[in-house]
Amino acid sequence: EGQSSQREWRGGGGFNPVLRLPAGLGGPWGGAAAPISFREALQYFRTAELSACRKKVRATVRRRGLAALLHFLFGPPRLQPELQGERELALAMAHCGLDDSQRVHMRILQTVYRKLTRSRLGCPRYGTHWEELGFQGTDPGTDLRGTGMLGLMQMLYFVMDARTLPLAREIFRLSQHETQAPAVTPVFLQNFPFCIMSVNITRIVIQALREECLSRECNRRRQVIAVLNDVYAAAFLRLYRLWKWQHKTVADSDCLLKELESSTKKKPKQLLKSLEAYVNRNATADGLQRPSSPSAAGSRAREEMDFTGVCEVELEGESQLI
Repeated sequence: EGQSSQREWRGGGGFNPVLRLPAGLGGPWGGAAAPISFREALQYFRTAELSACRKKVRATVRRRGLAALLHFLFGPPRLQPELQGERELALAMAHCGLDDSQRVHMRILQTVYRKLTRSRLGCPRYGTHWEELGFQGTDPGTDLRGTGMLGLMQMLYFVMDARTLPLAREIFRLSQHETQAPAVTPVFLQNFPFCIMSVNITRIVIQALREECLSRECNRRRQVIAVLNDVYAAAFLRLYRLWKWQHKTVADSDCLLKELESSTKKKPKQLLKSLEAYVNRNATADGLQRPSSPSAAGSRAREEMDFTGVCEVELEGESQLI
């Protein structure tokens, strides 16, 4: 409160915030706080006191009866013992909330903002600028409660890796479709809340990890967090392609997220190959291939509707689509 800000809209590139920022606000905002790399942020969590969060982490999704037998006989392999510690760290971060008193948390949040908006300045901790990024309100911490700092860390990875930054910015541009529309109003808008969609994808990745759907790839690469990040980026790439080429709107979000969850759990290798092809091709955003799945048949209601909010996701129990 008591903060004043102006936002300057420029054609073709989204918005560039022009902010007049007071000092303080839970830390040195504006241009004072240096961007943080994913590696530096991860090292912080490796050494941080997360005992309370680690206590909430359970081994795997519990199965009983026939489901347990089928999983034992035909399911994916178990995660190798030497990787359990990294898995535990990832899930502990998912239980770790955004903390204003932790400077690294704030640097991560600021870095995501600056990379997506191309701003050289920071921004206040609270404000409507977070809604422009695709959070539901003025406090990003509220939307992160279902995936914790892992949700924010995956956004950081997306925008700090040179291979995926162009994709992240292209998805962000599409998410603001109404602000990028030409003078003639389009028949329907493809805008969606970018950060809320990101949190949904992280939730899907968390559940896939807990159900051991990613264990085979983790064992092969002898990594966990790197695999989670690549699966996250691959899932976001698939969502982008389906959303753009099949002309999806927020009315389709629930069905699309269900399809994305199924693909992430059942075909993670296929998703990762698609991401690898995208990275190796080094194509521009307009050069992305159309998805092979058929286009939506029949007419569909195109009225505007509110994107479903992020709920309190129970990481260790039955998860529901957000």
